[in-house]
Amino acid sequence: MNLILPQNILLVDKPSGITSFDCIRILRRKTGIRKMGHAGTLDPMATGLMIIGVEAGTKRLHEFLKLDKTYEAEILLGVQTDTGDVTGKVIRHGAGNMEQAEEFSIINYQFSKNDPISKISKEEIEKVLMGMVGKLELPVPAYSAIKRGGEALYKKARRGEKVDTPIKTMEITSVEFLGLHILPFVKGVPHSNEGRDLKSSALADLPVSSTAWQVGSDTSFCKGGISLPVIKARFDVTSGTYIRSLAEDLGRRLGVPATLAGLRRTRIGEFRVEDAQKIDP
Repeated sequence: MNLILPQNILLVDKPSGITSFDCIRILRRKTGIRKMGHAGTLDPMATGLMIIGVEAGTKRLHEFLKLDKTYEAEILLGVQTDTGDVTGKVIRHGAGNMEQAEEFSIINYQFSKNDPISKISKEEIEKVLMGMVGKLELPVPAYSAIKRGGEALYKKARRGEKVDTPIKTMEITSVEFLGLHILPFVKGVPHSNEGRDLKSSALADLPVSSTAWQVGSDTSFCKGGISLPVIKARFDVTSGTYIRSLAEDLGRRLGVPATLAGLRRTRIGEFRVEDAQKIDP
């Protein structure tokens, strides 16, 4: 590792599938430096920029926590999960609500021409996205580190307890609609398609056993499989904004369930992911 900045700051491009603290463990092993910390976290599914403090740089990490950030998000329309992303259990699909169901997989659901999702256009998506710019009052995800009663919400959620998610002010300073593609699923797993116009590596890399897409090895989605639309958008946001909350809010505005399918952080303040060091687990 030779990209430690003069202020004892290291920029890292986190890969998908590991935690933010896993990055620290990897860097400690590779550099031999024990005193390290990170400014803010990324979900295991997410990729992108992290700021790492090394030695004396750990004392400066608080300076970076309140900086604005830029994310590129992939938002899957047609399903909503308990975690707010594709690693969770489906609680809504299509126009239905599955909260009363003990167990559910979208393997049992066939989207029809009458579903609201089939009537959404690119123009409507772009218009709705632009209408989200500004301050928003949104619930934080149940699976988050926000504390209630001295305990992180995600710990309560993991125990199956009902979580009272607080409302938080979040702000989008600008948004750009980057495209829309249809993501086909085969045997419950996103199916790679050379013709689509953006990558969904975060989806493709997810272990089937821990996702909402798990199905039997000899079963496919419905008889001919299903395809779901994925929106890609770039969000400039203030600190403390949850992109999972934005994804669900976008779905509400479009009249359909939605969940975060992929996330990449490309900027923190003046720091950019292009200048970051890639690390291998």
